[in-house]
Amino acid sequence: MAASSLSVGELEAQYHLYCKAMRILVRDGVTINKARRTVCWQKLEILHHCLPRQYREPEQLYLHLQRDQLTATGNL
Repeated sequence: MAASSLSVGELEAQYHLYCKAMRILVRDGVTINKARRTVCWQKLEILHHCLPRQYREPEQLYLHLQRDQLTATGNL
């Protein structure tokens, strides 16, 4: 598995990219079940598991981004 070859420091350095990928998934209307199968979700999950006080669960991030998008578009 490729994720196991990355250190936590390397994952942390790319955190902003994983969040950006998650934003794109939400913007494109990808369901949470499909998002769970993505690389960015897996890497965010690893970060949360290793450093739970610093990084939120991917599901929480997904729902937060989804709420923000609904608020921004006035659909809430």
